[in-house]
Amino acid sequence: MSREPQHARSPIRVFIVDDQLSVLWGLERLVGGRNTKMTVVGTATSGARAAEQVTAAKPDVILLDINLGSESGLDAIPALLAQSQARIVAMAGTRNPSMRDQAVLAGARGVVGKEEPPENILKAIEKVHAGELWLDRSTTGRIFVELSRRVKGGAESDEQRRIATLTAREKQIVRLLMSDHETSITALAKKIHTSEHTLRNHLTSIYNKLGVKNRLQLHVFANKHRLG
Repeated sequence: MSREPQHARSPIRVFIVDDQLSVLWGLERLVGGRNTKMTVVGTATSGARAAEQVTAAKPDVILLDINLGSESGLDAIPALLAQSQARIVAMAGTRNPSMRDQAVLAGARGVVGKEEPPENILKAIEKVHAGELWLDRSTTGRIFVELSRRVKGGAESDEQRRIATLTAREKQIVRLLMSDHETSITALAKKIHTSEHTLRNHLTSIYNKLGVKNRLQLHVFANKHRLG
């Protein structure tokens, strides 16, 4: 099968957002140059104006300055993603790693520094358009750590929500089981002045709410969250 010649492929449609007109002018000519295989389908000086235009412009990639003067380009990313199917390449005029990380966490697929060579901006657009990420190793590492922390935090939050569903009586039973995890159901029922049948019902409810299957798992869960 013969490959489609490069000149026959549709150019990458790029929308550029930068609050500085001189920079916008330069980027428009860089991206839309003769040998870039790209075309500029629109420009804007603010995230709000870009969000109004991208639906009609139908860009493949949005090149977005994350420092738009009085406006934050970071805040514009969710709106642009909601209004368009385009992938976003963020331009960072600062070496502050936090800003770069926030851009990726907000939805940008690549980050390129304004101080980098012009060809890096073009490469970033090409790679992101092809479905790849354009991130340096340090940014990738920090993002991985942050996402892992968020996943872990989400799991812990879910467990806290489960704990919050326990009734006062169920929490009392958990505390008593933690004080003596080898105590029998019969002895525990006598201690809280209830029948074994009622206690077993309480335990079934506790297991279901906390997502555990038996007293051993309950002990591990309760010890982890200091429910004793």
